[in-house]
Amino acid sequence: MTDEDEVRRLRERVAQLELALAAGPRPPTPESPQPRERRVIWRTVASAILITLACLLAPLSATAVWASRQVSDTDQYLKTVAPLADDPSVQTTISDAVTNEILAAIDIQGITDEALNAISQQGLPPRVAANLQALSGPLVSGVQSFIRDQVANFVASPEFAAVWEQANQTAHSELVNLLEGNQGGALSAQNDTVTLNLAPIIAQVKERLVARGFGVAENIPVVNKSIVLVQSDGVTKAQGIYRLLNTLGVWLPIISLLLFAAGVYVARNHRRALLIGALGFAGSMLALGVGLALGRALYLNALPSEVISRETGGVIFDTIVRYLRYSLRAVGVLALIVAFAAFFTGPSVSAVKTRAGLTRGIGALRGNAESAGLNTGRFGAWTFAHKRMLLIASIIGGALVLTFWSQPTVSVVVVIALIVLFLIAVIEFLGRPPAAAPVAGGTGPSAPA
Repeated sequence: MTDEDEVRRLRERVAQLELALAAGPRPPTPESPQPRERRVIWRTVASAILITLACLLAPLSATAVWASRQVSDTDQYLKTVAPLADDPSVQTTISDAVTNEILAAIDIQGITDEALNAISQQGLPPRVAANLQALSGPLVSGVQSFIRDQVANFVASPEFAAVWEQANQTAHSELVNLLEGNQGGALSAQNDTVTLNLAPIIAQVKERLVARGFGVAENIPVVNKSIVLVQSDGVTKAQGIYRLLNTLGVWLPIISLLLFAAGVYVARNHRRALLIGALGFAGSMLALGVGLALGRALYLNALPSEVISRETGGVIFDTIVRYLRYSLRAVGVLALIVAFAAFFTGPSVSAVKTRAGLTRGIGALRGNAESAGLNTGRFGAWTFAHKRMLLIASIIGGALVLTFWSQPTVSVVVVIALIVLFLIAVIEFLGRPPAAAPVAGGTGPSAPA
């Protein structure tokens, strides 16, 4: 090929390229970005749906675990209600109820009048006999005060705690029957009314009063009286919700976590999906807390004032749902910690500056330690080479501890999070990066002269 032929071929190629540029860009082919954009949109939509479902199931999950572990389990239930035996308002309510039943069962006024009439017929002087009936009122008042004091002293004594536990152990099965919709026993729910039978409690109190020398308690007959605790159309609804939650049990949390993990995995931006999902979990726990506050108000409004005071009803409600509140607070704090972690690992200016500052700080500490003769040697090099694996293991270890902790509280979550952060800092500190290799031809000391 001559030089002229080569020049002619190059001119033809240049002409073809000029025509291609003048024609503009080619239309999209099957491999163009449009299908890719559609896939990204579908991944975003699927991720949003999965994470939303997980956040909606999170409050139900916490309630289901509480229902299956705290309400249905007798041992956990007894641990929950045990502190109520020492609560002053509960003791006052029980003392008043038991005293009123004892006074209603014993005609103290009639017994006092009969005793005074019998005394007056024993040949007393007319003046003494005439004034004897004036002692009726003070005697009746004194006996009533004596009975109240004896009942109050017993309720405040350590022996009452044993009676309280025994009574609650017996009543727990009745409570479960009530929530499951079964009737009969000390607790029953008919026509949207919850009633409590006082007979077992009064019988046990009577035995202990007689054992302490309070002989008038022998006259207390078998009492079969029921008092109304709640009268509301929400009783039947509560039974249905309890049966559903108790059936689902621990499956709801697993389903919620799987949906959340799937949503983060499907998302195009995993870190952003993790951040949004964690904030959603925290918001759902806040919603559950608001729901508990509203439920408490509804419960107290449905509680008959003639049965127990609002203060006592509030104490009982707060005690029963105590562990549920602990759980929602713990989950909420954990979700916020995950959200903060997702944010500070992101590309924002504040996150980058924070990471850079921490890295420089840990690097300075490592440099000072090495200057003082503390060198991690091969272990430091191995730690640096496997740093990613060690960081992931630390995070997974903290998550497993929280998972198998029976009743994690906010303090437990915070302490475990701090321990994980400390482990991460230790890994960063121990991980010694390899020395930089000398640059060929450089001007540094290691460069050849």
